[in-house]
Amino acid sequence: MLKRAFTAPDPGRIRLRFASRAVLGIGLAVVLCGAVGHSLQAAITGGLAALLALFTVTDATVRGQAVTTALLPVVGLPVLALAAVLHDVPAARDLAFLATVGAGVYARRWGPRGHSLGVFAFMMFFATQFLHTVPSQLPELYEAVLLSLAAAAVMRFGVWCYERRLPVPAAVAVPGAGTGLKRITTRQAVQATLGAAFALGIGQVLSDQRWYWAVGATWWVFVATTSRGETVVRGFRRFLGTVLGIVLGFAIAVPLHHVPAVAAVVIAISVFGIFYTAHVSYTWMMLAVTVMASMLYGLLGVLDAGLLALRVTETAVGALGAVLAVLLVLPVTTHSVTEAWVERALRCVHACTAQAAARLAGDPDADPAPRVAELEAILGRVRLSLSPLVHPLSPMKARKGRARQILALLDDCAREVRGLASVAADPEASHDARLAAACWRVEAAVEALTAPAPYPRGRVATAPHTADGEPVLAHLHALEHALVELAVPLRGASRVTLGA
Repeated sequence: MLKRAFTAPDPGRIRLRFASRAVLGIGLAVVLCGAVGHSLQAAITGGLAALLALFTVTDATVRGQAVTTALLPVVGLPVLALAAVLHDVPAARDLAFLATVGAGVYARRWGPRGHSLGVFAFMMFFATQFLHTVPSQLPELYEAVLLSLAAAAVMRFGVWCYERRLPVPAAVAVPGAGTGLKRITTRQAVQATLGAAFALGIGQVLSDQRWYWAVGATWWVFVATTSRGETVVRGFRRFLGTVLGIVLGFAIAVPLHHVPAVAAVVIAISVFGIFYTAHVSYTWMMLAVTVMASMLYGLLGVLDAGLLALRVTETAVGALGAVLAVLLVLPVTTHSVTEAWVERALRCVHACTAQAAARLAGDPDADPAPRVAELEAILGRVRLSLSPLVHPLSPMKARKGRARQILALLDDCAREVRGLASVAADPEASHDARLAAACWRVEAAVEALTAPAPYPRGRVATAPHTADGEPVLAHLHALEHALVELAVPLRGASRVTLGA
C-alpha cells in the first residue's frame, strides 16, 4: 500500500506538481491571513478554503476552473453564515446540515462544477462546527475566505498554471442516465442524507462536541463513490487511514503540537501527502488528513489522547452510516456502474484513435492529448468501481479474475493510445494508407463491445502480435488486439487463436 502510494506512475509529474502547488498556495493563504491580523480560527478557515479550491476544482479547461473558483464564495459564504447563526439552535442546525449533505451530493449531477460547489458548501458548514463559529466572527471569516481564495487563484492561474502546458486529468461526471430515483445522483443524495442522519444521531450520543466527525466521515465516504461496493471499500479504507493517522498522531502531534514551527512543517507535509496520494491511495490520503487535523487541534489547544481516540470512534460510526445507507436504501449495484464506466472508457479510446488518425492525416486542429488525459481520469473511475471485486478479501474468485483481466487490458489500451498520441504529435510522422483500415477495425471492436444487450456470446479470433515497421501501425495493431481480447471478460466470448 505504501509502495503504491509513493511509487505509482506519475506521467508528466502531474501529481508532484499538484501537491507542490497546493503547499505553496495554502501556505500563501495562511501567511496573508496572519499578515493582516486574522485570528488562528480565521487562518484555519482560510487555509481550508484554499485547500478546497486547489483540490476540488477539476474542470476540464482553465477557464472553467476559474469560473468554478469564482463561484465558490457565492455558495460557501451563505452556508457559513447559516451554520454560524444556527450554532445555538441544535435542532435547526442539524436539519440544515443534513440538507447541505443531500444538496451537496445531488449537485454531482452537474459534473465537476457541481461536485466542487457541493463539497465547498459542506465543508464550510463542517468548519463552523470544527471551530465553534458564532455570528460575531463572520466578518473576519468572510475576509479570510475571500483572501485565501484569491491567494489560491493567484497561485493556480498565475504563478503556476501548469494546466496551460500539460493535459490534466479532469474529473468525469457520474453516469447520469434515468430520471427521478433512477438517476444515480438522486439515489446517492437520499442515501447520503439518511447515512448522515444515522451518523449525526449516534455521533451526538458519543460526544455533544465532536459529533460532526461522524457526519464528515459519512460525507467523504460518499463523495467519490457511486456503487455500494465502492462505498463499502472506501468506508473501510477511510477507517484504516484514520487509525494509522491516529497512531502517527500519538507519535508526532501529541508531543510536538505546542511548537508552532514544527506544527507548521508537519501540516505542510500533511498537505503535500493529501494531494500527492489522493488519486492513488485513499488510505494514505486519510492518514495525512488525520495527522493534519491532529496538529490543528494541538494549535487550538484541545489535543489529547482522549480526543484522538474519539476521532477513531466517530469515524467508524460515519463509515458505518454510509455502508448501511448504500446497502439498505436504493442500492446501486457495482455491476451496473462498472459497465457504464467501462463503456465510457472504450468510447474514449475510440475518440483518441480518431483524433490521432486525423492528426496524422494532416488536420492541424485534431489533438488526441486532451482525450488521453480524459481516458486516464475515466480509468481511475473504472479502477475505483472494480476495487470491491479485486480487493484481497473478495470471496468471488471468478469475478475477481475477470475484473483483473479487464483492468489489465484497459491499461494496455491506455498504453497504446498514449503511444499513438506521441507518434501523432511528431511533425515528421506521415499518414499511411493502412491507417484508415486499422482505425476502422478499432471502431468496429469498440462498437461490438459497447453494443446493448442482448448480444451474441460468440468466439473471438485473435492473431499473434506481429511487429510492424510503422510505429503508428504497431500501436494500432496492439490496441486492436487488446480490444478483441476484452470480449472474453466483458461479453463472455470464447477465445480462438489463429495462426500467423
